[in-house]
Amino acid sequence: MMKESVKRDWVFALFLTLMQVSVSIAQISPESARTYSELSFTVGPVVPKVDLRSMVREKIFRESCRELDLSFARRQQAFIDHAWHEWQAGVRQALHDRYGEMRWGADAPPLNVRPVSTHIFDDFVVENVLFESFPGWDVNGSLFLPNPERFPPPWRAIVIPVGHSSKTRRHYQIPAQAFARMGFAAILFDPPGMAGEKQGGNDHFVDGVRTYLTGYSANRYFVMDAIRCIDYLAQRSDIDLSGGVGMTGVSGGGTTTIAATLLDSRIRAAAPACCAVPAAYHPLQDAYSPCAETLAASKYSQGGDQIDLLSAALPTPVLLMAGEKDEVFKIEWGYEIADQVRQAYAMAGVGDRFDFYADPGGHDYTLAMVERFAAWMDRWIPSDRARQLPEWREDDFEMLPDSLLFCYPNLDGNIYSLNAEIAHKLGKSRQQVDLSQAIGKLARLEKRQATIQSRVGVPQQAWVHWVEEVALIPESGIELPATFVYPMADEPSGCLLYFDDRGRWTDLQQQGFLADVVRFLDRQPPWNAVLSVDLRGWGDGTPANGPYEIASWGHRERWIAYVSAAMGDPIFAMRLRDGLAALDYLRSRAEIDPDRIVVGGTGMGGIVALHIAVLEPDLAGVFCRNGLAAFELLAVAPEYRWSPEAFFPGVLQHYDIPDLLAAVDRPAVLVRPLDAMKKPLSPDRVEHLFPALQKPDKQSISADSALVDFIHSRLFRRLD
Repeated sequence: MMKESVKRDWVFALFLTLMQVSVSIAQISPESARTYSELSFTVGPVVPKVDLRSMVREKIFRESCRELDLSFARRQQAFIDHAWHEWQAGVRQALHDRYGEMRWGADAPPLNVRPVSTHIFDDFVVENVLFESFPGWDVNGSLFLPNPERFPPPWRAIVIPVGHSSKTRRHYQIPAQAFARMGFAAILFDPPGMAGEKQGGNDHFVDGVRTYLTGYSANRYFVMDAIRCIDYLAQRSDIDLSGGVGMTGVSGGGTTTIAATLLDSRIRAAAPACCAVPAAYHPLQDAYSPCAETLAASKYSQGGDQIDLLSAALPTPVLLMAGEKDEVFKIEWGYEIADQVRQAYAMAGVGDRFDFYADPGGHDYTLAMVERFAAWMDRWIPSDRARQLPEWREDDFEMLPDSLLFCYPNLDGNIYSLNAEIAHKLGKSRQQVDLSQAIGKLARLEKRQATIQSRVGVPQQAWVHWVEEVALIPESGIELPATFVYPMADEPSGCLLYFDDRGRWTDLQQQGFLADVVRFLDRQPPWNAVLSVDLRGWGDGTPANGPYEIASWGHRERWIAYVSAAMGDPIFAMRLRDGLAALDYLRSRAEIDPDRIVVGGTGMGGIVALHIAVLEPDLAGVFCRNGLAAFELLAVAPEYRWSPEAFFPGVLQHYDIPDLLAAVDRPAVLVRPLDAMKKPLSPDRVEHLFPALQKPDKQSISADSALVDFIHSRLFRRLD
């Protein structure tokens, strides 16, 4: 047992120690007091000041509305200054330019008419006929004619373009029957794709977007069919076109009607239905997944809003119709566009030539609309035979079997085949151009910001490197998450600037090949740096889905691709400017030797890198890994798997990806270039497609290990 005196001494000593500790604790200032719960967690991306999920859509929406505001101002000023003729000519010319060469009337190629079948009924006759719109492209016309005993020929004619449907459906068949029973000849025809006979190569989502590459709108194939119907009717002795022709259609058929009216002066009475609202509401504000044919490249920046197109139709009499219960083209938007177009017609002195009808139905072409347009025809393309318009009900008509309207068109001619032919011709006839100028034009480099702002996170030590998250701000409203890995060294290092359409961390995590590039776990120098950037819409910036993406045809990438093209600043152009901004930022970092920067990327990120290497020659090297081999492949391949965002509008009129590689004057590497289906090309095909690979500073490789060796060879030495 411990002796009592020793025990007392020990207790006293412990008491003094505790007192000293208490005094020490008491002397700690409140500022230096700390608990673990107060620690900051600094690992992870820089907290954005914008919502990355809506950032891209918001930017496209705002910029598109700005273009529409400018278009509105030009239109208003033209009418105020009594200069609307010049404004109108500009709108019509821009529309024609977007459609490319289209020949009709006396200058048109032969129609090659082939009668198919005739069906006689008590109140009307149906003649099915095939004729060519473009050479090798069939129109499957079903011509509804009046009973000649009740209405002796010649007859006034109405062209009814079908929307995103089939001519056999109720709101096309019944109006055609009704017009015939009132003494008009009415011709129906299927649009490309949709639910009609013209399938295969005519999918307006899959094949329509291909036309961006060649620089022409897919809508040319819809509109030309309608205009060539007029050519066909003009050849018939039983049709009276002396006063012109009428045209009316619902939804997509209404859109065709509007465009055809601006192009063909033979249309003297038009009635688009359930198709026209201010673009700012639809498809912009509601983020509706649109169709490529309705959003031609630069449409918004060239006076292509429906308000402009309808106003530019004057002095042609236009009856705009809408459904009060239309769930897409909302009626309140219809009233707004009608008011603006009515004002334009009035200011031009032809206010009686525009009218608006709000039908109590929905997204449909009703019998009430039929009667309205028949009266409109009687007013503007009058007949010497007086008659009273009947009042019909739906059950006064009987739907014909689909087979009675079939024409069995030749399907070899389609959007895909005709556009592929244009792409082939461009590839063969394309002259060598100044690539920097061509890229500058397509990528809108005049919008590039002079300086780039940024916000940085807290650097985290990871073995011998710092890992620092960065938010790059190339322009207002846009933040690009980036991850910067650089050596803990006194000397500036070489750096890889990297873009990946799958996200910036894909090739960093779990010792991806980017970790090998920087020699991440190597204890001995030399080391490298990498700045991996999510260009807008990639990685952390992937946009959220919207309500219309629930539909089978809805897809956020379609909205982004089509709408950005229509505003004249395609999403690929934006990403190219983002990449240039990232390069500017990297050159500003003291940790990096600006003479030892390699730029590269995976997927479409690699295509961005090739463009940058053409524009910025002072690079150590460039590579494209698993990237699209050629834009032309997207136009000519039967199928593809690339996003619609990869279809760079107008690019094939100026250059293709192999031209970029040839123009790069620094060492460059292609790693597994891919075809339209994202499958690697064979070595022979790569060599054939890229003649520049014959040069000693260009090479094609298949292994990432070889790519790492190439990058090291460029980063571990200074340029001569």
